[in-house]
Amino acid sequence: MEKVLLTSLAFFTMVVGSAQTLEDLKAEKAAKKDSINAIQGRVDELQNQIDTFPGWKIGAFGTIGANISSFNNWYSQGVPNNSSGNIGVTVNGFANLDREKFFWKNSGNVNLQWVKLDNKDIETDSEDFEGTTDVFTLTSLYGYKLSENFAISALGEYRTSIINNFNDPGYLDLGVGATWTPIENLVVVMHPLNYNFVFTDTENIYESSAGAKIVADYTRKFGKLNVKSNFSTFQSYKSSNYSNFTWVNSLGYTIWKGIGLGFEFGLRGNHQESLANALAQEPLPIPEPTFENTDNDLQTYWLFGLNYAF
Repeated sequence: MEKVLLTSLAFFTMVVGSAQTLEDLKAEKAAKKDSINAIQGRVDELQNQIDTFPGWKIGAFGTIGANISSFNNWYSQGVPNNSSGNIGVTVNGFANLDREKFFWKNSGNVNLQWVKLDNKDIETDSEDFEGTTDVFTLTSLYGYKLSENFAISALGEYRTSIINNFNDPGYLDLGVGATWTPIENLVVVMHPLNYNFVFTDTENIYESSAGAKIVADYTRKFGKLNVKSNFSTFQSYKSSNYSNFTWVNSLGYTIWKGIGLGFEFGLRGNHQESLANALAQEPLPIPEPTFENTDNDLQTYWLFGLNYAF
C-alpha cells in the first residue's frame, strides 16, 4: 500500500511539473511572437517610408518590332523578286522628383520606324531602309504645391522628328498655369498662358502663336504591365489653323526577365503639317493648296513587337 501511495505521488508531481513547464513554454512562445510582430511592424514602416520617400523616381520601357523577307520568282505577287523589311523602335522614359512643397516631372517618348522595299528587277529604286514613323518628344513640368492635389506650374515641351527634317518643323511650348493631380499617377496640366514656338525652313505655312496648353499624362505599372497615355494639345488664340494635338498610348507586358510584348498607338492633328505635305506634292494640285481647301487629316501610327522593361 505504501508503495502504491509513493508511486501515485510521484506521478502526480511529474504531471503537475509537466503542466507548469508546458504553460511556461506557451507563455514564452507568445512573448516571442509579440516581439516578432513588433519587429515586422517596424520593418513594414521603414519599407513604407522608403517607398514613399520624396526623391527621384526613374523608369523606362520600350518596344522593338522587326520583320525581314526576301522573294525570288514569286510570280503570284506584283513584284516577284524583292527584299523587304520593317524595323521599329519606341522608348518611353521618365524621371520625377517629388518633395513636400514642389515637384519636377520629366518624360520622353521616341518612336522610330524604317521600311525597305527593294524591287530587284528595277535598278533605280532604293535598296535602303527609309524612315517612316518619326516621333520625338521631351517634356519638363515644374510645380509649386498649393495643396496635395493642386499646384501652380511651368511647362516646357519640345516635339520634332529626328530621322528626317530635324527641327523642320520643331515645336517648343513654354507656359505657366496650374497642375491638378486628382488621382495617383495622373497629371493634368492647364496653362492658359503659353507660347508655341515653331521652328522651320518652310515659309508662309508655319507660324508661332500664343494660346492655351493642356496636357494629361497617366503612367502606371500593374504587376507585369506597364501603361502610359499622354495627351498634349495647343489651342492657338490667333487661329485654329495653328492649333495641334498629339495623343500617344503605350503598353508593355513583361513575360520573362524584362522581355515581353509591347504595343504603341499614336494620333495627331496638325493643319500646318497637312498643308505643308500638300504643297510638297509634285505636280502641285490645282487650285494651289491653302488652309481653306486642305483637309486637316488625322495622322496615326502603331507599332507592335518585342518589349523590354528597365
